[in-house]
Amino acid sequence: MKKEINVKPGFSQPTERIKKLKAAILDTTPRIEVERARLITESYKKTEALPTVLRHAKGFEKILSELPVVIRDNELIVGTATIDSRSAQIFPEFGPQGLKDEFDTVSTRSADPFAISEEVKTELKDIFKYWEGKTTSEYASSLMDEDTRKAYDAGVFTVGNYHQGGVGHLAVNYEKILQKGIRGVISEIIAAIKNADQTDPSWIEKEQFYRAALITLKAVVNFANRYAQKAKELAEYSNDAKRKAELLKISEICSHVPEYPARNFYEALQSFWFIQLVIQIEASGHSISPGRFDQYMIPFYENDDTLTQEEAQELLDCLFVKFNDLNKLRDIVTATAFAGYQLWQNVNCGGQTKDGKDATNAISYMEIESMAHVMMAMPSLSIRVWNGTPNAFLLKACELSRLGGGQPAFYNDEEIITAKVNRGETLEDARNYAIVGCVEPASQGKENSWCDAALFNLPKVLEIAMNNGRLNGKDFGPKTGEFKDFKSFDEFLKAYVEQMKFCVSLLVRADNAVDYAHRKYGQLAFVSTLVDDCISKGETIDHGGAHYNFTGPQGIGSANIGNALMVVKKLVFDSKTLSMKQLKEAMDHNFGRSESAVPAAKADKDEAYDAIAQAVKKVLGEDESLDLDNLKLNHDDTTKSLDDNSNVYAKIHEQVMNVDKYGNDLNEVDELTRIGSRVYCEELENYKTPRGGIFNAGLYPVSGNVLFGSYIGATPDGRYDKETIADGVSPTRGTDTNGPTAAANSVAKLDHFIASNGTLYNMKFSPSAVAGDGGLRRFAALIRGFFDKKGGHVQFNVIDRQTLLDAQAHPEQHKDLIVRVAGYSAQFIALDKSVQDDIIARTEFDNF
Repeated sequence: MKKEINVKPGFSQPTERIKKLKAAILDTTPRIEVERARLITESYKKTEALPTVLRHAKGFEKILSELPVVIRDNELIVGTATIDSRSAQIFPEFGPQGLKDEFDTVSTRSADPFAISEEVKTELKDIFKYWEGKTTSEYASSLMDEDTRKAYDAGVFTVGNYHQGGVGHLAVNYEKILQKGIRGVISEIIAAIKNADQTDPSWIEKEQFYRAALITLKAVVNFANRYAQKAKELAEYSNDAKRKAELLKISEICSHVPEYPARNFYEALQSFWFIQLVIQIEASGHSISPGRFDQYMIPFYENDDTLTQEEAQELLDCLFVKFNDLNKLRDIVTATAFAGYQLWQNVNCGGQTKDGKDATNAISYMEIESMAHVMMAMPSLSIRVWNGTPNAFLLKACELSRLGGGQPAFYNDEEIITAKVNRGETLEDARNYAIVGCVEPASQGKENSWCDAALFNLPKVLEIAMNNGRLNGKDFGPKTGEFKDFKSFDEFLKAYVEQMKFCVSLLVRADNAVDYAHRKYGQLAFVSTLVDDCISKGETIDHGGAHYNFTGPQGIGSANIGNALMVVKKLVFDSKTLSMKQLKEAMDHNFGRSESAVPAAKADKDEAYDAIAQAVKKVLGEDESLDLDNLKLNHDDTTKSLDDNSNVYAKIHEQVMNVDKYGNDLNEVDELTRIGSRVYCEELENYKTPRGGIFNAGLYPVSGNVLFGSYIGATPDGRYDKETIADGVSPTRGTDTNGPTAAANSVAKLDHFIASNGTLYNMKFSPSAVAGDGGLRRFAALIRGFFDKKGGHVQFNVIDRQTLLDAQAHPEQHKDLIVRVAGYSAQFIALDKSVQDDIIARTEFDNF
C-alpha cells in the first residue's frame, strides 16, 4: 500500500537514541586494529597451493568466523568490522597502506590520525614480513615502466586509490539479497554450475570462482548468525526490560536475514547493512555505495504495517549513524588528499525510474530527514534531479542544504543519462544509475566502473608543454617547442595537446598495471555475486565479469588551464602586451614573490620539507631511490633573493590577474576552459581497459587539488608556485566575481557529457543568502537553471567564513561541524589545515 508523503517545512528532532549513537562516534578516538590482518594471514599461510580466488575466499571465511562480534549500546542496526567504534582494520594483501613506515607517526599526524598500541605495532610488523613481495601494490609497481614511474613520482598523476587498496566504487545489487536472500544467490550459482559446459577450457577457472562464491556466501550467513547468538546472550544478562526486548528482536532478525528474504522494513535495513559491511571487510576498496536506496527499500516500507512513521524514521537514522562506524587507514599523503575519515558511502534518492517516470517516494523524503537528524560525514546524500522532479522534493533538499554540512549534492539526470547511453549503456540501465563515491555515476548492480582510478594533474601537463617536454628540468615528453619561441596561440595550444597525449598514455599504462595486479591477486568472490553477469560468466569483477566495465581517471585544475590559455592568448598574441619570454621569466621568478607559497625551501634546514618528502615516498611507491628533486619539493630557486626585476614581475602578475577569468559568464575564457579540459577527456576515449571496457574521463578532485598544487611551479593564470589548483570544474577561488548565476553559467558551458565519469562543482553561500522562503526558492531556481543549461553536478557549503575560522582556532567547540570538501562532506576539525584553508578561501556568495 502506497504511503502518503506529508511534506512540512523544517525538520523534526532526532530521538535521544540517535543523539547518543552520534555522540559515541564523535567522541571516539579512531584506532588501528589487527584482527583482520591476523586472520587472513593465518589463512593464506595454510592455502598457498590453492588458486588466488579460493585463497581469498577461505581467508574471508575465516575472518567472518572469528572476527569479534560486537553490539554497541543503543544500537538497533548491528554489525561492525572493529571492536572499537570508528576504527580501522588492516588489509595486508593489498599493501601496508603506508603503515609500514608510519608506525611512530600515525597517531600524531595532521590528517586522519589513528591511535595504535605497541602490541598492535609489533604484531603488524611481523604480519607485513609475510606479505613482502605478495601484494597487489608491489605487483602493480613492477608492471610500470620507467616513464610511467617518472610521471607518477613527479605528480603528473597518481593511481594510489587502487594501487594501495582494494576494488571499490560499486553500487551492487542489494535488491537481490533483500528479495531473494543469500539462499537465492546460492541457488543461482548452483543453476549456473549445472548449465555449464564442463569440458570447455574456461570451466577450470569458472569452477574455482563458483566454489569461492559459495564459500563466501555461507560465511556471510554464519556471520549474521553469530550476531543473532550474541544478541541473545546479551538479552539474557540485561536488566533493562526495554533493551532486553530490543536485543531479542535483533537476535530474531539476524537469524533470518540476510540468509532469507527480508519480510519487513526493519529486516530489510539489517539485511542491507550486513551486505554493506561485509563487502568492506572482504577488501579495502572504498566508495561501496548504497546507490538507489529509496528504490529498493520502498516496497518493504510500504508493505510494513508493524511500524509507525516515527519508528521507521528512527531505524533509518540508526543506519545513517552506523555508516560512520566504518573507517579506513591511508598513508599520510593520501590521508591529506582525502582527508576526513571518509569512505564515500553514497546514498541516492529521487530521479527517474527505469521506465522514465518520477522515482521520488516516501523513502526519498525520509533520507533527507535522516541527514538532518544525523548530520555526520557519512553517508553522502545525492539528489537526482530532472524536469519531472517535484518542486516540494527539490525545496526539501535545499532546506537540508542550507542547514550547513554540505549535504546533499545535486545531479542532473538529463545530462548523466545521456552521457551513459553515449558510453554504450542501454537507456534502462542508464536511467538506473547510482552515484558512487564522490560524483561518479554507475549503473546499479551492473557496473564495475573503476571510478577514481587516478588523479590527473592538468596544469602539470601545461607546465611540461611550457618547458618543451621537460619534467622538472629533465627531458621527458616529446619536443614541442620552447615557450619563448611560439609564434602563435595555436602553436602553443598544439604543444599542450601533444604533451597531453603523451601523459595520458602513461596514465593509461599505470592504470592498466594496477588493473592487471588486481586480476592476479584480487579475485573478490563475494562482491562479484552481487554484480550482474559475474555469475553467468563465471568471472569475478577483477576479471571483467561485470556487465559494464570502465576505468575512470579524473582530471583536476580545469579552471587553471582555461585561465592560463586566456592569459597567453590575450596578453601575448592578441594585445602583444607581453612576450612569451617575459611571461615565462615572470613565472620562473614566481611573479615577484620572494618565497614559495608553500614554505619548504631547504631540505637540510626545514623540518616540514623532510616530513613531506618522506610522506611522498610512502605514497608513491617502495622505490627508496626516489629522486626528490623530481618532486619539486625543494624549490631553492623560488626562495633565493630576487633581482631588481621583482617589481616588474609583480606588475606582470597584476596584468595577468586583470585578464578575464573563467567563472564570470564570459564566453571566450569559458570556451578555452572547455577546450583545455576536453582535450584530456577526448584522449582517454582512445583506450580500452584490461576488463574489456573503455576509459571514461571525469573532472573532479576529491581534495587532491591541494596536494597537486605542491608539484607545480607558477602558472600563466597568475597562480603562484605550489599554490592550490582549482577544484573540479569550479572556478579558481576568488576569481568568480560576477555572482553565483554567472559562475554557474560558466561551469555549464563545459562539456559535461564527455566527462561521463562525473564533474564536480562546489559553491559556497553565506546563510543570509538563502534565508527565508524567498532565499529557498532562489536556491532551488539556481539549481534548475544550471541543470537546464546541462551542468552535471553542483553542491554547496552554506556557512560563513567566521564560523570556519573559529573552528580552526577552537576545534574542541566544533566537533559536529560538517563541511563539503569535494565530492563528500567531512568533520571540519578532522581535515588537514591545508584543506581547511582551501575551503575557507572559496568564493562566498552573499546574494543572488
